[in-house]
Amino acid sequence: MSDVLRFLNVDVVRGGVPIVDKVSWDVAEGERWAVLGPNGAGKTTLLAIAATLIHPTRGTAEVLDETLGRTDVFELRPRIGVASPTLSEYIPDDEIVADVVVTAAYAVAGRWRERYEVDDHGRAQGLLDQLGVGHLVRRTIGTLSEGERKRVLVARALMTDPELLLLDEPAAGLDLGGREDLVRRLGEIANDPYAPTTVLVTHHVEEIPSGFTHGMLLRQGAVVAQGVLHEVLTADNLSATFGLPLMVEFRGDRWWARAV
Repeated sequence: MSDVLRFLNVDVVRGGVPIVDKVSWDVAEGERWAVLGPNGAGKTTLLAIAATLIHPTRGTAEVLDETLGRTDVFELRPRIGVASPTLSEYIPDDEIVADVVVTAAYAVAGRWRERYEVDDHGRAQGLLDQLGVGHLVRRTIGTLSEGERKRVLVARALMTDPELLLLDEPAAGLDLGGREDLVRRLGEIANDPYAPTTVLVTHHVEEIPSGFTHGMLLRQGAVVAQGVLHEVLTADNLSATFGLPLMVEFRGDRWWARAV
């Protein structure tokens, strides 16, 4: 099993402040990782490195067997699917949902003069159906609810059949029903053996879908714990990560955490 991500002593420093601090991390093919931590822990920055959007200040980051700083990231990015709030900001509100998804093939946000095959549109429709928003295919993205928009962005991230799927807080801002529906659908994807290696960033253990295998806990840019999910998500580790006494439970195929 080969590594999809390999970080060795990675630092990211901004204005003299370490945002990511000496992180070493290996993500193997087929693994599903949840990265958790409080605000400002460095989660999104770490994901940005994995997405090849930024380079480390120090250390080595390998993505899909290519070393950042020694490879053409524009050739690497089509192999990575990303769903993030930042991406959402670049999509015009008047873009048709179908076009939001198919334009991932050209790694652009906004349809222009690209040409797409019937198979491209068929795949986009299938992914939207899988995520429960297939009926919205002719709507504009600006008319969708937050939950609908999040699911369309996940469909877009899967459009190119990526080798690595990166999800930055996909359930953030959703109501209970929207969160549970999305987490269930992400669990179905995670349990598919043909789905891409996945990294999901979240603040909440309740947002970890079933089928996730590994976890990393971050605090102030540094790793508190990482490894097999059931070994990482302990009361002691979560308490150290979030800075207050917590209890954690695993029931069925989902996690819960509460203050003691």
